[in-house]
Amino acid sequence: QVQLVESGGGLVQPGGSLRLSCAASGFTLDDYAIGWFRQAPGKEREGVSLISNSDGSTYYADSVKGRFTISRDNAKNTVYLQMNSLKPEDTAAYYCAADPRGLLFTDFREWDYWGQGTQVTVSS
Repeated sequence: QVQLVESGGGLVQPGGSLRLSCAASGFTLDDYAIGWFRQAPGKEREGVSLISNSDGSTYYADSVKGRFTISRDNAKNTVYLQMNSLKPEDTAAYYCAADPRGLLFTDFREWDYWGQGTQVTVSS
């Protein structure tokens, strides 16, 4: 059974940092592309950062480039999202997703498996 569990969310002041973790079970992480998505109230889910399983290529949304870094530790079956210089507009529920095709789809509808999400709130 494929399962993804996110952790690491919380309340942080503007300019602060958080590291989100996505722990996978029931499948081998390095067989899947992994994506981090976020959804703010009243807005559509958007792709934040994606990482492939084949060549380690990555994608970042323009809004997070230079501030967020995605990485994967296949030995721990975990993907991380390091978020620095956080802004109030980064406030959202953050979800990780997995797809066995290994492609970096920015459309959340293309992704097969999802975690339950973790809330990130950036506020003073």
